[in-house]
Amino acid sequence: MVATQSGPFQHYFDSFRQFLAYEKGLSQHTVLNYLRDLDKLEAWALAHERVELAELDAGAIRQCLAQLHEGGLAESSLQRWLSSIRTFFAYMVRKAHIAQNPSAGITAPRKSRRLPRVLDTDQASQLLAGKPSDWLGLRDHAMTELLYSSGLRLAELARLDIDGIDFADATVTVLGKGNKTRTVPVGTIAITHLKAWLAVRSERALQDEVALFIGRRGKRLGHRAIQQRLAKLGAEKGMDQKVNPHMLRHSFASHLLESSGDLRAVQELLGHANLSTTQIYTHLDFQHLASVYDTAHPRAGRKHGEEGEESQ
Repeated sequence: MVATQSGPFQHYFDSFRQFLAYEKGLSQHTVLNYLRDLDKLEAWALAHERVELAELDAGAIRQCLAQLHEGGLAESSLQRWLSSIRTFFAYMVRKAHIAQNPSAGITAPRKSRRLPRVLDTDQASQLLAGKPSDWLGLRDHAMTELLYSSGLRLAELARLDIDGIDFADATVTVLGKGNKTRTVPVGTIAITHLKAWLAVRSERALQDEVALFIGRRGKRLGHRAIQQRLAKLGAEKGMDQKVNPHMLRHSFASHLLESSGDLRAVQELLGHANLSTTQIYTHLDFQHLASVYDTAHPRAGRKHGEEGEESQ
């Protein structure tokens, strides 16, 4: 339902519609979305006998937001609804219908972050098992090893040139988000597979091509092609989930954090600007944490009746 029927706030909505359409120049579709969001607020107001604009204070907006949330409205829709409400009340302040924007400072529930899908160590070993012989297999194995070894992003891998690998130092230097360069270690096994790939790469590459990973035409391998090849490799190795570059990056981070517990180091290796981004990888299995505790804590394994325990 769009706000076209007569209601206590209709004249405000009509004025707001004119503002959106003619002053801001928004499309009819966008204007209707704004009005649908205002409909929700008006429906709540009428149900709670609030028929004056001044009665739509911060408390009212919070209650309406909570009701929409409890009613199952998606987080993204709640964010849009609140944005519409803020814009409407800002216009009301501008037109001097109210003194201040009651929606200022109110935030919608944040969209829940999905945990990244990862391979466990056994699955990673299964994926990387075997010794390919043809050039496609050598290339795909080298790509997969590098992704898992160094936690590269898809874009970083696709952009990588031959000189990005330093075999003497066993490192790779990539250009990451925000055009920031970072250098990360490359594992011994990955180095071995990269050398095997480079031994046959020259037979396929165009003369002036500097990309580390190339396709059948001798040119740089694109994002989509990399994704397709990893998915194909995963299927061939009998993986029970579709393998993709991000999964290998997530697996790198999760396994490294699980073994080291050093969140800051993992942040640096991943190239995350904020530690909060890296903290999503702290979803370690509780049983694993309990096992570490039992093994590492000096008093974790003490049994009832041992020295130091009071008699009952």
